[in-house]
Amino acid sequence: MQNPEIEAVFFDIDGTLLSFKTHEVSPSTEEALAQLQAKGIKIILSTGRSINSIDHVRYLDFDGYITFNGGYCVSKEGHILFKKSIDSKDIESLLKHANEKPLSFSFMSEKEVTIHDVTPEIAGMYAHLNLPVPPLVDMDNVNTDEILQTNIFLGPDEEEQFMQEIMPNSIASRWTPLFADVNPKGQSKKVGIDIFCKHYGIDITKTMAFGDGGNDITMLQHVGIGVAMGNANPEVKEIADYITDDVDSDGIWNALKHFSVL
Repeated sequence: MQNPEIEAVFFDIDGTLLSFKTHEVSPSTEEALAQLQAKGIKIILSTGRSINSIDHVRYLDFDGYITFNGGYCVSKEGHILFKKSIDSKDIESLLKHANEKPLSFSFMSEKEVTIHDVTPEIAGMYAHLNLPVPPLVDMDNVNTDEILQTNIFLGPDEEEQFMQEIMPNSIASRWTPLFADVNPKGQSKKVGIDIFCKHYGIDITKTMAFGDGGNDITMLQHVGIGVAMGNANPEVKEIADYITDDVDSDGIWNALKHFSVL
């Protein structure tokens, strides 16, 4: 019997929808998404990726897209429902810092993703995500008003001081020790969820979400049922309402069955 409380389900991509081993969506997950929509339940993507880095999952026909950790929300029809850029002063400060000290980072805008200083570790990370390494950023021609997200390649122990000194108007979250997603202060996947709940007239108590990384924490805490994948980071499992199996063991399907959503 279908759980009558659930009207929308939000999905992270990497490590949740997509396996890090196969770089594919499992047949059970594809079937789960199709069954959700057949029941009239909205399925909405919720990712830290840019709007330009989700083409490989668009075939799943989502009812909406939360990208840039909530900074850019697009309806199924392609209408921009929300857009918020990083404070230009923080981008200028980052550029100044990078001219003085070695630092790798990516800039993500509505139109493109570029990167500064590609190390072997960074090239390996893009291979892990099955993504091409972005082109190098032109440091002299950055539109500082249009950066929706930047990924700063520094360790967790360096993050707090860096954010305070270099990007005080922004907030960092991470799903890997290699880099932090940096977005406007107050921005998160939670904000994107509220945008779509308003768009579709859905009460937050009738929502569910799946995630595995640190940037999923606000999302899982905000929805009616927050599900951590079995392969999720420990801090994600700690706050989740339920821990399912991992991405390679039908985790999404099993949790939806557990809660009688399917």
